[in-house]
Amino acid sequence: MKEEDVRALVMRRLEQADTALADAQFLLDGGRSPQSVINRAYYTMFYAVLALLQQTGTVPSKHAGAISLFDSEFVARGVFSHEMSRQLHRAFELRQTSDYKATESPSHEQARDAVGDAASFLKVVRDHLWQGHPGIG
Repeated sequence: MKEEDVRALVMRRLEQADTALADAQFLLDGGRSPQSVINRAYYTMFYAVLALLQQTGTVPSKHAGAISLFDSEFVARGVFSHEMSRQLHRAFELRQTSDYKATESPSHEQARDAVGDAASFLKVVRDHLWQGHPGIG
């Protein structure tokens, strides 16, 4: 794939991440369902991971595969901290539970924390992408 095509895909994923984060914050500020907030916060992180993976040439079709590749390609190699991995795993599990398994809704505190984690996660990813490729981010 041409470098400009990769760049366009990275930019598209970052736009998706920005939109998901704005949606999460809007829902949180509006006192909406924590489940919806958590969903959008998770997708902020997921799209950021896809932006990173686009540069490796390996973009899996499943969420678990993307998370696993983030851990092996970026966390295990010291590019990103283990705390970022924990944030991503926590967001994934919370979304899975609240979307598919929960008998009760997650708390507003969990939703607020998820948005904070998503915002910091996206900032670190964007900073990393900016360093490696000026004009991205």
